[in-house]
Amino acid sequence: MAERITKRALPRAGAAQAGAVVYPALARRTGVRKWWAEFRRWPVVPVALVVLLLVTAVFSPLLAPHDPTKGSLRDRNIPPAWSAEGTSKHLLGTDPLGRDLLSRVIYGSRISLMVAMVVLTLGAIGGTTLGLISGWFGGQVDEVAMRFVDFTFAIPFILVALVVVIVLGQSLAVIIALLVVFSWNSFARQVRGETLKLKTEAYVDIARIAGASTPHILWRHLLPGVVNTVLVLTSLKVGSLILTESVLSFLGVGVPPPTPAWGLMVSDGRDYIDTAWWVTAFPGGAILLTVLAFNFLGDWLRDHFDPRLRQSM
Repeated sequence: MAERITKRALPRAGAAQAGAVVYPALARRTGVRKWWAEFRRWPVVPVALVVLLLVTAVFSPLLAPHDPTKGSLRDRNIPPAWSAEGTSKHLLGTDPLGRDLLSRVIYGSRISLMVAMVVLTLGAIGGTTLGLISGWFGGQVDEVAMRFVDFTFAIPFILVALVVVIVLGQSLAVIIALLVVFSWNSFARQVRGETLKLKTEAYVDIARIAGASTPHILWRHLLPGVVNTVLVLTSLKVGSLILTESVLSFLGVGVPPPTPAWGLMVSDGRDYIDTAWWVTAFPGGAILLTVLAFNFLGDWLRDHFDPRLRQSM
């Protein structure tokens, strides 16, 4: 009887010993998978890049090692510090006018972020207001508003920008005004669609029966329902606005020189790509990382606020 118990216990003991060796490795792999799953659930990298952009824009005077608008022709087209001909005085090199490239990239973040924030604030307020009014009243009001939105979508923005800059002159205020005029339409269309759905909800009918005024219903009942849509659309349009401003500066109708703007810096280096590639590469890389960060953050916000997509996250 004792021999049977021993024979039965031995395999179990061996399995336990083997499990003691295998399970820790399995637990470690499981822990890594859980950590990676949690990491993917949150936009860590995009948020880190956005925070870095904000810090760089706010503290540009403290972070920039040189004046971004002053340079010396004797220091023109110096390569980055890690190159054989580079110097630690200019970590990212200099441009064709001898200006420090790192300082100009740092100050360029301030210009891009300021343009995006001003344009999106004004565009979101105007577009959200028109979308709420159009969706709430419907009928002729909705028809006129949406046809006007379609008209703005059909206008070639780059062509209009070229004509306006030729007539009014090149300035930062003109560029901001142009971007505001052409940035509100997407907010109006999205908010109008959300309003058409929300105004049929029961709590809106109760507010009507209670005698609430139209401004009260729009402000207290419909606006909170479209905030998520406005927030997601804003995060998605930040990258496109920065890219649009860079394209205008590249074409020579954006931010006027010598103001350090990323698109203008790329334009300054396009004639020196073979001999001074860094003049174009570093501001172009800053545009790329910024647009990707805001686009990924916007995608995450859209998935997070949409209950249909949230289940698959």
